[in-house]
Amino acid sequence: MQIETRLEKVRKHFAGKQIEALLISQPENLFYLTGCEGLEGYVLIDQKKMIIITDFRYIEQVQRQIPDVEIFQIKGKMADWFPALFSNLNIRYLGFESHHLNYALFEQINSIIKKSALNLNLVPVEGLVESIRVIKDATEIACISMAAEITGAAFAFVEKILQPGITEKALAWEIEKFMREKGSQPVPFELIVAAGPNSAMPHARPTEKIICAGEPVVIDIGSKYGNYVSDMTRTFFIGESDDTFHKIYHTVLEAQLTAIAHIKTGMTGQEADAIARRIIATAGYSEAFGHSLGHGIGLVTHENPRVGPGSTDLLEEGMVFTVEPGIYLPGWGGVRIEDDITLVNGKVKVISSARK
Repeated sequence: MQIETRLEKVRKHFAGKQIEALLISQPENLFYLTGCEGLEGYVLIDQKKMIIITDFRYIEQVQRQIPDVEIFQIKGKMADWFPALFSNLNIRYLGFESHHLNYALFEQINSIIKKSALNLNLVPVEGLVESIRVIKDATEIACISMAAEITGAAFAFVEKILQPGITEKALAWEIEKFMREKGSQPVPFELIVAAGPNSAMPHARPTEKIICAGEPVVIDIGSKYGNYVSDMTRTFFIGESDDTFHKIYHTVLEAQLTAIAHIKTGMTGQEADAIARRIIATAGYSEAFGHSLGHGIGLVTHENPRVGPGSTDLLEEGMVFTVEPGIYLPGWGGVRIEDDITLVNGKVKVISSARK
């Protein structure tokens, strides 16, 4: 039932895109529309049916998971199977995912169409399935919540083991092992553990730097559960915090909590971002907050909506996104606090936990 509902939503866009069918190739979209993990190949959707186009490796998996679906088995070169597939279908205008299908493959398919004398026209379509994925159903939010629960437990674990002398890489590995043992699938992104001056880089990679007392430690981690991800950041300080850390940390925390309290449905991403940005600017750190307030999460770590300057994305019920203000001072370090939220009854509901 869930798959059929999603397929019908896709089909409703056909008229506006002037297409009769859509060829799906993006991996997360393949999973979203079939429920088959790790599926490689394509999915063809027309107004009446869905055809899964894949090779021998996935045939049995698809048959088990979607018993009634039509399967077209790929054999040999594309020049052999592509005409065989479309010669039996009355499709003239075929949409393809132009944001995923590379130019070389597009040229190859075009060449095959011409040589095979197929009456088929390729129409670029961008972000159609992603526009549907942006609104999460209860099952999706439950998976993200489970991922966030694992991540929250990992932060509690960090509080127990974080001490001077451990390297960023060693701490990142201990966190990753903990999350896997707690039920996470492979983590959705390389964990960020950045201490001291390294924490001034929002996307720092863990290094062999030894974590020392008296410096901020930014830890940005995520888990994956049921193929859905969480993305959370906490900033720690080993020992007695100084005045600089105290001021910056509480400015970031105030910006985040104020945004969470005031974000609501109907706002644009830019309007939501401005709530936090004003507080950081008033404290004198406007130039030190150089990234967006947040981004959507779901099957991947960064998806719509974009919550940042210039974003016209409207925030709607059922969206799930991060709220992650930060302040970064080169030579000193940085502070970022990030939570995962959704919109319920017009207001924010925080999915994540374990604030530090």
